[in-house]
Amino acid sequence: MTDSAPDSSDLIDLEFLLTPDELALRDSVRSFVDTAIRPHIADWYDRAYFPVEIIPEMARLGLLGMHLTGYGCAGRSAVDYGLAALELEAGDSGLRTFVSVQGSLAMSAIDKHGSEEQKNEWLPGMAAGTTIGCFGLTEPDSGSDPASMTTFARRDGDDWIITGRQRWIGLGTIAQIAIVWAMTDEGVRGFIVPTDAPGFEAQLIGQKLSMRASIQTELILTDVRLPATAMLPKAAGLRGPFECLNEARYGIVWGVMGAARDSFEAALSYSQSRIAFDRPLAGYQLTQQKLVDMAVEINKGTLLALHLGRLKDAGKLKPHQISLGKLSNTREAIAIAREARTILGGNGVTLDYSPMRHANNLESVRTYEGTDEVHTLVLGHHLTGLPAFR
Repeated sequence: MTDSAPDSSDLIDLEFLLTPDELALRDSVRSFVDTAIRPHIADWYDRAYFPVEIIPEMARLGLLGMHLTGYGCAGRSAVDYGLAALELEAGDSGLRTFVSVQGSLAMSAIDKHGSEEQKNEWLPGMAAGTTIGCFGLTEPDSGSDPASMTTFARRDGDDWIITGRQRWIGLGTIAQIAIVWAMTDEGVRGFIVPTDAPGFEAQLIGQKLSMRASIQTELILTDVRLPATAMLPKAAGLRGPFECLNEARYGIVWGVMGAARDSFEAALSYSQSRIAFDRPLAGYQLTQQKLVDMAVEINKGTLLALHLGRLKDAGKLKPHQISLGKLSNTREAIAIAREARTILGGNGVTLDYSPMRHANNLESVRTYEGTDEVHTLVLGHHLTGLPAFR
């Protein structure tokens, strides 16, 4: 059993579907968010500051690469990871994104595609939060179509030399290693690139209106020389990075429901205490309709996330199902955050309240790891058997 207060948006007793261990994990992450993130997130967001000081506590909770087994990783289930993502994003999308980039992208790339030597060298430090990784795939002119990447790795004896630019790469300026995907004469391959290698540069992307308590960068690789042992031996072609992206997309299916829930709770609380025309806003039919519509979608989205998590733990989750979850839940979450802001009125445009911050963050979440259009086409291909990407 859990001692936490029931979620105000829960209309169907979702806790009944979770095990005691899952509830305990959820509550531990929720407590961390309540004590380490909520009191500070408005300031961090306002200053565009990513709080590196909370990384050790995230590692202590086992959140970094938590779904991986061995090498110092927690070995938790897919549902556990999803619940953690939901609670983290209830705090802020940028903080959930850190866990995603570190664990679902960089660490998963090494775990899925690396040699035993590479796993032993890098994964323990990454699980402990002493080594930070980033994941380089998106380019300035190649986002939804990674097959058109221009970053290129050429052989030079036993070495590889990589040249290219990659943009919107989370954590690039604080990372010790970058998982860089590059075209070669033999197709797309992945490489572990130390960020102190000569020719490697990470530039911070500033003046953002979204994900301000997070780090996005541009990677510039100019004749970066790597030994043959830097290549991930088990990744050949775009299937390599896509398998990692699906791990991150799965986490988003859960995470955005946390942002939606937090937005709803802020609006509900405000509507119960704000008096307009001699009665609380919550007592008006139009306000109740907004709150009901939001709660209904949160329940549906969380049920979908849980179902996909159970499928993933059973080894039966398919890529198109992840696309369904990412498309539907992100689309609904941003609508909920925007609607919640309307209940807050003018006060809702300040950082005293979370919905507009969540809505701004979700603009990024809706775009990365596959836009609405990309996931729509994935589902269209599945339904019709006809690819319509070109």
